[in-house]
Amino acid sequence: MKYGESSFIVVYLLFAVISGIILLIRDKKLMGIATLVLGCGDAFHLIPRIIQHFIRRDITDLSAPLGIGKLVTSITMTVFYLLLHRLWTRFFPDSEDYNVTVCVSILTVVRIALCLFPQNGWVTNDSSLTWAVIRNVPFVILGAVICVLYYRKRDLMPHMRYVWLYILLSFIFYIPVAVGAGMVPMLGMLMIPKTVCYMLMIVSFLRFSKENN
Repeated sequence: MKYGESSFIVVYLLFAVISGIILLIRDKKLMGIATLVLGCGDAFHLIPRIIQHFIRRDITDLSAPLGIGKLVTSITMTVFYLLLHRLWTRFFPDSEDYNVTVCVSILTVVRIALCLFPQNGWVTNDSSLTWAVIRNVPFVILGAVICVLYYRKRDLMPHMRYVWLYILLSFIFYIPVAVGAGMVPMLGMLMIPKTVCYMLMIVSFLRFSKENN
């Protein structure tokens, strides 16, 4: 399993970073930045995870790097959805709702603030179930808002038609991991289909940028 998961992680990270650079070259700056934020942020958690597969835990303790990596990833994932909202407003400036924009901003700030509380236990990589739920409530609401926005305009965005579905599925896979992986480690495998959903979003960005370069 360690070889398969590690290979998948490497492919994903390379795909995200290279795609982000391609999007920037194609002058799709917001898409490129969002993709790089996603990929580079995930690297903080995923690279220590790869290392953990190939070293003896009694020799090197990676609890701190893994935990801090989760913190960074939690923040960058939140920023990624904020950028997805900003991208949507670029597509449909006449449909932008001030109240929705304020709501997205508040949810982003609250989510990041909750992630920074020491009670999350990032340094020891030992987050309590209570705080796992607390910090993910605003994140799930944020994802739901972005999902609904992209769903409503799906027919007007041929190359981005299924972004709403990828968002929905990513949260369906993410929630059991965020809440229950500490008790049932095997739930962590759901991060693979979640990551596939992110890769499909990036593919949508690339298709759009190619047709609208």
